Amino acid sequence: MEPNDYIRILRKRWWIIAVAVVLTAGSAVAFSELKYPEYTATAEVVILPARPDWGLAQSAKMLLRTYMTVINSHEKAQEVINQLNLPMRAEQLLSKARFAAEDDRMVVKIEVESYDGEQAKRIAEVWADQLIHWRNQQNQTQRKEDRVEARRYNPPTLVQSWPPGTKVMLASGTVFGFVIAGVIIFFLEWLEAGIVRTPQDVERQLNLTVVGAIPSPD
Repeated sequence: MEPNDYIRILRKRWWIIAVAVVLTAGSAVAFSELKYPEYTATAEVVILPARPDWGLAQSAKMLLRTYMTVINSHEKAQEVINQLNLPMRAEQLLSKARFAAEDDRMVVKIEVESYDGEQAKRIAEVWADQLIHWRNQQNQTQRKEDRVEARRYNPPTLVQSWPPGTKVMLASGTVFGFVIAGVIIFFLEWLEAGIVRTPQDVERQLNLTVVGAIPSPD
């Protein structure tokens, strides 16, 4: 298609683009305003070998995922529920939590999602303390120079994970509106591809120059 064809289509179909963008952008903003926000609280437990020994440090790195597995269990989830008196089962709490072992930082990360931000922070904090308590128990059977400690240096952080901000939803809805409008316009142009209505259609489809036309009777 030539540039003139795009200009012709925009002049003819601009209202489809406008309607699609207004509907999708407006719906996205309304959805973001009406939906209850969901929060994610993140707690980090730092794993510290007792001495700066390469072998002990490597052992601690290898055990990071074991520590993560320990707290990602029904037993620890139930302990969190009991301590905070939460009205849920261990399976429900585990479905709201994510765990990760970052060996480059020697950190076990705990993320908890909830519509109640303060509750999410309390759960993440208690869950981190469960790991620290378990690690302290394990250290009782180790010599001091062989121990691996677990500590939490900062309180849990809290961010709104869903929905994103109004500006993000507005931009996403606008882009989606352009996509929908493009699909509709392409389909309409495809339907009308073989229809000849104007001299310009004749010139474009048959590559001929129109020198005259019979006027339609009034």
